[in-house]
Amino acid sequence: MTVSSMTGFARGDGAHGDVRWAWEMKSVNGRGLEVRFRLPPGFDAMEIDLRKALGEVFTRGSFNVALNLRGGAGETAFSVNAAALDAAVKAIEDVRLRIDCERPRPEGILALRGVVEQEQALADDDARASLVAALIISFREVASALDKARMAEGAALQKLIEDQLDQIAKLAADARNVAAASPQAIKDKITAQMKELLASDIADERLAQEAALLAVKADVREELDRLDAHVAAGRDLLKDKSAIGRRFDFLTQEFNREANTLCSKAQDMGLKRIGLDLKSVVDQMREQIQNIE
Repeated sequence: MTVSSMTGFARGDGAHGDVRWAWEMKSVNGRGLEVRFRLPPGFDAMEIDLRKALGEVFTRGSFNVALNLRGGAGETAFSVNAAALDAAVKAIEDVRLRIDCERPRPEGILALRGVVEQEQALADDDARASLVAALIISFREVASALDKARMAEGAALQKLIEDQLDQIAKLAADARNVAAASPQAIKDKITAQMKELLASDIADERLAQEAALLAVKADVREELDRLDAHVAAGRDLLKDKSAIGRRFDFLTQEFNREANTLCSKAQDMGLKRIGLDLKSVVDQMREQIQNIE
């Protein structure tokens, strides 16, 4: 199986010295590779390496990644940023000079962004570098676990899509067997309609145009041939080792175009019902494709 879903979850625990941690990583559908990190204060610099590591494994998806640290470097303390506090107080006083209002409570001022800072109980630089290296290794392991989870769901998606391609192939074959889609039925239909046109007072040039239009509208074999070609292309895509989501989404648009044309051309209720069934299967398939990387 080569299809990968964009939906998955993975968690991994680790320890380094007296520091313990837990990575949590989940992904859902996304147009590209979108990542949001929630890292402890003092570890934001890791984000560049983490994004690079994630990009080595995945090409699409919307990711949420969280790191929880406990013990050692994971212990935190709070301090007041004096400069930020002074700026906040000055801004408040400026407002009170213009507007008659009560003074804010202290907890309101402390809640302002940047006034209170969370500090890590950091060790020396070598210990920090060693911890960061261990965290990145652990992150890669969790990314690998998430990749396996997405591949497992992708295997289920692939089975569904294979079944839907089989349904489309069968419906196209059924359409060929409908009497209205056979060459003789097409000929009989055109002959009957031409007799009606000949019985009316119509110019030769207009008669030729109407005849050509009838021939085109009555014959759906070209649409059925294209449906067969699209089914073959879909099966080839499922064997592709690279990300196929965007290409398969385009292919479903082609499926839908042929199904719509079949419905609009069908002058036989049996053929029209097949066209409507085709549209239903294609819509279901497109919903599944939205989950594929």
